Amino acid sequence: MKYRLLGRSGLRVSELALGCSTFGSNWGPIGSDRAESRRVLDTFRAGGGNFLDTSNKYQEGQSEEFVGEFIQGNRDYWVIGTKFSLVDGMTDGADPNSFGNHRKNLLRSIEGSLRRLRTDYIDLLWLHMWDYTTPIEEIICSLTDVVRSGKVRYIGASNFPAWWLVKANAFAQHHALSPFIATQVEYALTERSLEPEFLPMCHEEDIALCAWSPLGGGICTGKYNRTGNPNAAASYRLAEHVDPARKAFWHAATVRNLAIMEKVNAIADAIGRPTVQVALRWLTQQVVPTVPIFAVHNAEQCAEILSATEFHLTAKQWQQIEAATRPAVASIWPEVGPYPYPMLEYGSPALPGFYSRGLLYGKSEYVIENHRRPFHMNHRPVG
Repeated sequence: MKYRLLGRSGLRVSELALGCSTFGSNWGPIGSDRAESRRVLDTFRAGGGNFLDTSNKYQEGQSEEFVGEFIQGNRDYWVIGTKFSLVDGMTDGADPNSFGNHRKNLLRSIEGSLRRLRTDYIDLLWLHMWDYTTPIEEIICSLTDVVRSGKVRYIGASNFPAWWLVKANAFAQHHALSPFIATQVEYALTERSLEPEFLPMCHEEDIALCAWSPLGGGICTGKYNRTGNPNAAASYRLAEHVDPARKAFWHAATVRNLAIMEKVNAIADAIGRPTVQVALRWLTQQVVPTVPIFAVHNAEQCAEILSATEFHLTAKQWQQIEAATRPAVASIWPEVGPYPYPMLEYGSPALPGFYSRGLLYGKSEYVIENHRRPFHMNHRPVG
């Protein structure tokens, strides 16, 4: 395992990050129990990993609880990133101030995360999602306050537009406040629409690029293409969207992605490596340093993924994969635009069961009169 500097900071993080969204059972099959989650973390640590990614939302707080339990006695080794913005816990989001990026929710969320993580500081605090609402000045000043308090070391923004990050960091620099050192984006062989904006921005501004769902919700492992028995994929996350008879929302995008992965599987076979390793290796060798955040259900999957750090793609192999996945540069939802806009409006083929606006606004979406930005999808007229 190699280590990378996280953006414009001096912080050293492992070249792969462990996503802890599967730590817990509150989300049913999208998770693992305490014992298996501990095995996963121990496997990651044995492979040299030190970068963990969680959220106050994951498993409705259970993920942070497990992480907090597992790191006891070795807290300073770990670089822990957690998030706020979304409706957390087993609540329905009826309280209009229980979510969003404003100061009140920030302070409320941090105290809950610190308690669940059993620590007095968070290494990297992410805004989980752009809320189209809270002014940049409020966000930067509030985050700077928690950094100066010692409760947070660094800040990052997940699912924010590239232009917003540049504007926010210009404000921070001008006023000697805390800048964003990293952005967390949906980035995989089947979702490359961010590249024209985010790769140049991250290079020019020295902002770290961390990729969530780098395996496209599992489709980039190649398993959907390789199963000979349609029923074998029935328990997979994307099963509903693979089956044309179900007429699921992301079916067309999933068909496109299956065609992409058919080509990638052939390249992986020629290389002699599992498709899952090739998919992650391609990201880590991107021209802009990229840290994939992977999540698994068991320690065996974790060990297989860590082997992606043991080889390099040749320039020819990298280019072959780039050519095979080029259709993924196009938006999955052209009417809305490239990432992050489809994600912000509805969700992603990688996370078909998660409705972004519901997570961000709970039951309060249409009772908040947001004069700054009415939703251009499903917008309700006044009166």
